[in-house]
Amino acid sequence: MKRIALFVLTNLAVMLVLTVTTRLLGLDRFLSANGLNLGALMGFSLIMGFGGATISLLMSKQMAKWSTGAHVIEQPSNADEAWIVDTVRRFADKAGIGMPEVAIYEGEPNAFATGAFKNSALVAVSTGLLYSMSREEVEAVIGHEVAHVANGDMVTMTLIQGVMNTFVVFLSRVVGYAVDSFLRKDGEENSGPGIGYMVTTIVMDILLGFLAAIIVAWFSRQREFRADAGAAQLMGRKQPMINALARLGGLEPGALPKSMAAMGIAGGLGQLFSTHPSMEDRIAALQRL
Repeated sequence: MKRIALFVLTNLAVMLVLTVTTRLLGLDRFLSANGLNLGALMGFSLIMGFGGATISLLMSKQMAKWSTGAHVIEQPSNADEAWIVDTVRRFADKAGIGMPEVAIYEGEPNAFATGAFKNSALVAVSTGLLYSMSREEVEAVIGHEVAHVANGDMVTMTLIQGVMNTFVVFLSRVVGYAVDSFLRKDGEENSGPGIGYMVTTIVMDILLGFLAAIIVAWFSRQREFRADAGAAQLMGRKQPMINALARLGGLEPGALPKSMAAMGIAGGLGQLFSTHPSMEDRIAALQRL
């Protein structure tokens, strides 16, 4: 219920910010005079911005299973599977969340958590992680993923991505209409958006999209620090998580599908666009706890 309320309030806040900003700048009168219906544009921007992010969140578990080939452990078939399920259950109980689905998938060292709801999430670990790390290190990684679920990180990232998408769609079209109106000759009939609008909108979508990606990646990196600290809290000490990060730093992490990259234990490209901080920064943050 809290997450539904947060989603609604975020949508309303975005609409309020866009409305107030356009009025303060006098853009509402200028753009309306040039044939742009701001109300319709706001509605379109919200649907495009939050709609895609929300659908992605709701489908996240099924997409994760399909894209990684993850095998959900319905009934443990060996000692390793039984241990993983027991570890997830213990951490979930300690974190006060419902028992997630637990899965294993074939691949290089990595793990992820996903799902639209905190009490029905999915936690998965790769065979590479399971067989290249000690039990204590794997336990710390599982704690990290359970902390993501407990913190509601999947919903938070969806809200941030939705807000960014909404602003990108709205601002690119506002700038497009403004440029188009300046390029239109005096006395020329306003018969709808012209080439200036189309070109400007495409360029602004790309430029603002890059800026939005940088902002979303920054939030994702802060979330990783919190999940590391959450794992240390669940285990009662920070050294296992430090050891796990140090071990991962010396391994080649398994690549996850783009839609799930932010939910893994490791990953990301480039400093500005990376969804995860460097292992050195994460270890230093844990040592300061």
